[in-house]
Amino acid sequence: MMSRHNLLRPAGFDELGLRRALADRMLPFLVAAMAFLAALALAGWIGAASLARLWQAGAGTSLTVQVPHPADAAHGGETRLEHVVGMLRENPGVASARALSANELNALLEPWLGAGADRLGLPLPGVIAVRLTEPGFPLGALAERVREAVPGTRLEDQGIWITRLATLAQSLQLCAAAALLVVAGVAAAVIAVATRGGLAARREAIEIVHGLGASDSYIAGQFAARATLLAAAGGIAGGVLALPVLLGLANLAAPFGTTSEQAGAFAMLPVGLWLLLPGLPMVAAAIGFTTAQATVRRWLRQLP
Repeated sequence: MMSRHNLLRPAGFDELGLRRALADRMLPFLVAAMAFLAALALAGWIGAASLARLWQAGAGTSLTVQVPHPADAAHGGETRLEHVVGMLRENPGVASARALSANELNALLEPWLGAGADRLGLPLPGVIAVRLTEPGFPLGALAERVREAVPGTRLEDQGIWITRLATLAQSLQLCAAAALLVVAGVAAAVIAVATRGGLAARREAIEIVHGLGASDSYIAGQFAARATLLAAAGGIAGGVLALPVLLGLANLAAPFGTTSEQAGAFAMLPVGLWLLLPGLPMVAAAIGFTTAQATVRRWLRQLP
């Protein structure tokens, strides 16, 4: 019976009155808010992973060497500091090795000892900044040779900081994942409440159409199509509203992720985020469709 009715009714005819039952104002607004929060959570997920990779790569290739009594003689007329620098530069795993100047040491110690730390008479060690050719380069043999040649020398890698960065990144990603789940759950709840409100508002019309032979699938499909459209519109609006915020955050984070001062926010925003942002409307539409279908079918089963 409904198939003949479909042939006779004009295009766009809203026999269930869904345009009034599911208004095109409140539901898209709420879904847009959820999409906005989801975009921020995605940015947190991807941004934490990207920054952690950059920081870990930097920390994994850096090494600090401390040489006590750096001005004392060592071998061949070289000072202890010069001898260690020469040994490091000869190693194939070392990309560069540079002894910090007195001014650089004073700048490093100033937050703790104040200005003019060199006038305090403290036996400051020589400090060598080393850049390795690759992260995770084995330092055991190199450290042993350096200590044998210049006793007391200390090699300090950044292993502990790499571990902490990895733990921090994983914690941030778990928080972002939890936020995404909460946002998806709230969006589904909002759509379910709106759908139940529409069902209550159009109960008589639904009962009449159902009594005329409309199937549960047909009625649920009508509600689901309306909810899908509104949810997708909200997803688009939320993603568009989130974009300037994400660009602003990327601009603030740019100095921590790149050494180029001219790198802009568009360059800093991770590629993965650019790929995922267009998916927000599709996810919102899928949540709207699934939630509306389930809500309407459950409500129809309760009809006498």
